[in-house]
Amino acid sequence: MRALSIFLTLLTLSSVAGASASRVRELVTVEGVRDNQLVGYGLVVGLNGTGDRRQTMFSAQSLTNMLERMGVTVSPQAITVKNTAAVMVTATLPPFADPGAKIDVTASSIGDASTLQGGLLILTTLKGADGKVYAVAQGSVLTGGFSAGRPGNSQTVNHPTAGRIPGGGTVERAAPAPVLSDHIRLQLRETDFTTASRIAESLNKKFGTVARAENARLVTVVPPQAFAGRVVDFLSEIENVTVESSGTARVLINERTGTIVVGSQVRIAPVAIMHGNLTVEVRTTYTASQPGPLAQQGSTAVLPEEKLTAKEDPARSLVLKEGATVEDLVRALNAIGSTPRDIIAIMQSLKAANALEAEVEVI
Repeated sequence: MRALSIFLTLLTLSSVAGASASRVRELVTVEGVRDNQLVGYGLVVGLNGTGDRRQTMFSAQSLTNMLERMGVTVSPQAITVKNTAAVMVTATLPPFADPGAKIDVTASSIGDASTLQGGLLILTTLKGADGKVYAVAQGSVLTGGFSAGRPGNSQTVNHPTAGRIPGGGTVERAAPAPVLSDHIRLQLRETDFTTASRIAESLNKKFGTVARAENARLVTVVPPQAFAGRVVDFLSEIENVTVESSGTARVLINERTGTIVVGSQVRIAPVAIMHGNLTVEVRTTYTASQPGPLAQQGSTAVLPEEKLTAKEDPARSLVLKEGATVEDLVRALNAIGSTPRDIIAIMQSLKAANALEAEVEVI
């Protein structure tokens, strides 16, 4: 019977329930000011025999195509690519990045290479969603891990089949950037009517009647006359305005790792909880059946014997009274010896019973 290891993290935020002071820059983004994703296909060379093997045919084909452009003609079947690995190269093009700017690049193996450690990415073009080339990348790959040994006796640390090239990309074409006009649209990172209204109220209090909350996600701002022609300066002032934000009470559950993150805004209604475990175990043992001494017939046979047992633990109970907080719940669950999987089940049951005043998000 295989044991399941699950770890629990309970994070209790120290902010006061209902509101917390935040700067506008932490709550919104300017519409149109965004990153752009780039992708390309390339080759990493210089590997110490840890590259793609014969099964990855496109590595050999890519290498021969590159050599042909350099004036060397060779058949893909005539070369060994164990020092070469085919990779997908990705990067993020930040807003307002001009040609010549440096960006970080990530190279990830798409073949059967065992590690990219010590490899060099050959000049690779990076394209956007529109198919245009916006950057080129080249440089040494830093994996942050390693793989050593041989099949059957090896040691691997982290993920050596993916690595980064800090500053390995050079911007060749600027991405389309928004024109900062006299109509600024601020998009909230989290949809919330209260926060949108408070942002507009804070901006109007500082600059006059300049802002209006259009909906739970959008605030429209018109620069005052004092900032005419100085939109960048106006945005700088906006970003540093303090707003009492209204955070959403939320419980995040990752059942794969057994991680639970609970904010201090979460409140629990008066409720009684009873929880128990049912364990079913099936064991199979094998015994050998042999014929008796001097027997003329018969042969040795292996017979399986199965044994099934079921055990149900007595229910463990706790009662949470009016005004119970996350700290009370955590303390009570620890007192009855609950495991992370128990707590996940209890959280989901509390939400189903409308006793948990928070959004439960499973990631």
